[in-house]
Formats: sequence, structure tokens, C-alpha cells
Amino acid sequence: MKSFEHVYRLHRLLKSRRYPVPFERVMSELECSRATTKRVIAYLRDVLGAPLESSREPRGYRYTDAAYELPGFWFSPEELQSLLSLQQLLATFQPGLLDDALDPLRDRLDQILKSQHLQTGEAGRIRLLRAAARPPGKHFATIAAAVLQRKRLQIDYEARGSGQVTTREISPQRLVHYRDNWYLDAWCHKSNGLRTFAVDCVREAEALSAAAQDIDAARLDDELGGSYGIFSGAPTATAVLRFTAERARWISAEQWHPQQQGVWLPDGSYELSLPYHRDEELILDILRYGPDVEVLGPAGLREAVRARLRAALDRYGSACF
Repeated sequence: MKSFEHVYRLHRLLKSRRYPVPFERVMSELECSRATTKRVIAYLRDVLGAPLESSREPRGYRYTDAAYELPGFWFSPEELQSLLSLQQLLATFQPGLLDDALDPLRDRLDQILKSQHLQTGEAGRIRLLRAAARPPGKHFATIAAAVLQRKRLQIDYEARGSGQVTTREISPQRLVHYRDNWYLDAWCHKSNGLRTFAVDCVREAEALSAAAQDIDAARLDDELGGSYGIFSGAPTATAVLRFTAERARWISAEQWHPQQQGVWLPDGSYELSLPYHRDEELILDILRYGPDVEVLGPAGLREAVRARLRAALDRYGSACF
């Protein structure tokens, strides 16, 4: 074990304790001899200038300044490997996204890990399988910067349904990664309201000098996160779905919405209730379960699902429903 990790472990131990740490506890944490433990304590105090003192009552070591941090770039080997794994996972998760910004950090982490004779190529053993993901487009970095720097954006946005392109000035609020795709919650100054934009539909994006208009987080959650799905809005109805006993074991463990309610029924089926506003996405998810789910209400949602199932049968030439 390298001496820098001994120092790191001792520092973390002292930072995590409100009371003096006995020498025997320090030696056990460092997993080294009495002599080595004394050398690590001396190095931390005398070379790194840590505000470390020993006390007689209670007996042990403690920091006199709780705000002290080690100078420079200090991580345990496990933390270094975790950071490198996260960077590699991001590259797999969204190829090319932020590579230029993260490459210097990745190279530095790689050098430190190699100096400690640690493995650097095992992140590939963790797989992230993506489904129906769309590339975020060339303006992701501009949009992300505006979100973090709290600046307004002017965007040309293409509505996917109609293909119509409109120019809007927006105050970005937050980026959302949902079902393998990126979305932007923003205040639209053209519509004078909160809107959610698919990042891959942004055709042009220009950062403006004007400060973004900030919207309270509670309002964002109420208007954009209160209902089912990404394009939600404030909830206006509650869907009640009954799943068969065979499917219930899976559904009961899933979270469709933070405010959902689930009830086991005597026959082993499972009733799930959740708030929604727009039903397009909810209908598609219901259809995924075919005969394993029935919409109990409201009537409009039940009829919409029935119509989609009837249209699907008609597509296959069936005259019956």
C-alpha cells in the first residue's frame, strides 16, 4: 500500500470524527505497524501542515481546524477507479459527449492509477444498453453551458410532429436525461410559459448576454414534473390500471410516477393509479403490456387505448375487436 494512501486514510478518519481518535484506532485503519503509523502522523502534521494535535483526555489525535483539506489532488485508489469508470461509462452512454472537456481529466486519472499499479481498463465490464436513443446534436455543449451559467438562449426549434421551425428566446432552467434522450426545461419568452424542448430538435442555439429568468424549483416540479411522462404539465386526471397477477410481480416493483398508488387485489392482480395530463406517452406504455393490463379509468383514456388496439388489429386485417 502506498504512503499517499496512508495519509489519505488518516485524513479521512480525522475529518469524520468529532472526538480524538486513539492511536490504536489509527493503526487499525491504516493497516500498518506502529512505527509506520507514527511516520504517517508526522508526515501529515509536519510536511503537509495539517492542524493535527494529540490530546491527553480523551487520549487520541484530532484536527483543531475542521475545515482543513489536503493540498492538491487526493483520492483513494477506489475513488480514482470509480471516477475513471464513470468517465468511460459516459463515453459509452453518449458517445462523443463532452469528450474534449473530459479527456485531460481522464488522462490525468489514468497516469495516477498506473503509478499505483492499478487497473485502468475494466470499466467495459459494466454495460449500459440504450434503446431508441437519439444523438443530442451539436448544440448540447452550448445549451449545457447556458443552463449552468444562467444565460438566455436563442434557439431555432423544429417541432417533430409538424416539422415547423420557430425561433424562440428562452431562459434555460434544467437539463433532463429521460429514457436515453436529453430534454431542456425552459421558460419560453415567446409563449410566456414553461416548456420542455427535445435537445435533438434544436437546429441552432446562440448564447445571449442577458441573464436567464429563474423559475422556482417547486414551480418547475409542479408544472413539468407533476404528471406522467416528459411532456407533462400539471396533472388533470388520474389513470387507474389493473395488471394481471402474472405481470403484477414486476409492476409492483416499478415506479411509474413519484405520486403513484398501488394496491394488491384479492385475485393477485395489481391496481396502479398515477396522475397525468397529456396521455400520448402513457398510452404507448400501456400498449406495451397488451393483454396483461386493463384501463379502468378515466373513460377517455380507456377509449383511447381501445381505439389504438382496434386500429392495430385492423392493420393485420382483422374485422373483429
